Amino acid sequence: MRIMRGVWFGVALAGALLIRYTWEPGLPAATRSTKGRQAADFVLSDSKGTSVRLSDYRGKVVLLNFWATWCGPCNIEIPWFIDFQKEYGGRGLAVVGVSVDDGGWNVVKPFVNAKRINYPVLLGSDQVKRLYGDIESIPTTLLIDREGKIAAMHAGLVSRSVYETEISRLLRN
Repeated sequence: MRIMRGVWFGVALAGALLIRYTWEPGLPAATRSTKGRQAADFVLSDSKGTSVRLSDYRGKVVLLNFWATWCGPCNIEIPWFIDFQKEYGGRGLAVVGVSVDDGGWNVVKPFVNAKRINYPVLLGSDQVKRLYGDIESIPTTLLIDREGKIAAMHAGLVSRSVYETEISRLLRN
């Protein structure tokens, strides 16, 4: 453990899975450096080779999730995100997954099919990770409001109820 400027950094070892998480007192939903900023636009390809631009989702609340097939906490969250897309998609939520797997579509496509993921999954790039502050830990999930501003950012696993509260609040606005 290491404490710097009121920020607590920790590393947990669960089997062979290394998880890095960050906690700032008083900032459970977002970090000061990202909340309220315009989400960086990007273009990535889906499994069919179609280009998907984040700005295409303007006017919707976006749950943008950086994940990998081998990530234990990601595997916990993905079923929640599938449910959120079903439950809130008609009310203006768009879940978008960005895989950071090194194996590319050869690894990601079978995983997406096996999990029956019902939202767009894109293949990430180093450039996109840099746009969002050099995504270092996964899962990293951002909630983006209808105007394209970052409303919340979570590095690591948070509870389903936290996401549901934030999504509901953003859909009401």
